[in-house]
Amino acid sequence: MTNSTEILDISENRVELKFDPVPSIEHAAATTFLPPRETQDRDGPAKLAIGRFVMAWIALLFAGLCEILWAAAMKQSAGFTRLWPSLITIVGMGVSVALLGWAMKTLPLGTAYMIWTGIGAVGAFLIGITLFGETLSPLRCLAALLIVAGLALMKLAA
Repeated sequence: MTNSTEILDISENRVELKFDPVPSIEHAAATTFLPPRETQDRDGPAKLAIGRFVMAWIALLFAGLCEILWAAAMKQSAGFTRLWPSLITIVGMGVSVALLGWAMKTLPLGTAYMIWTGIGAVGAFLIGITLFGETLSPLRCLAALLIVAGLALMKLAA
């Protein structure tokens, strides 16, 4: 046993295991679930192409729109007793969560989740008023405006 680094050498019909008590950063990164160092940053994406960052925001927007779709379809499903609205609900949920997950590969968790739920909440509020005849009161409008203000602040902070 010689030298440093933990390698299994199987060349030339021999097996040699080398051990290093202090593994390298590359070895540590390869054996953990953390993304490579160049894609990590506590405050958001680091060293990522602008296109990928923009695509993450677009995916997040569509995830929020799918959330509105499935919420409206769930209302129409009458407790999952009607086939087509029930199927639209299930597919909408799956697409929404998948797009959210893809966006979270680039965007910070807190930002992505807040934007996603905010789009869904305000969108469902508006759909409820326009399609389902729900009441529009000043207090409900204020609540929706506060959600939108929170979303805008979160986007600015990101």
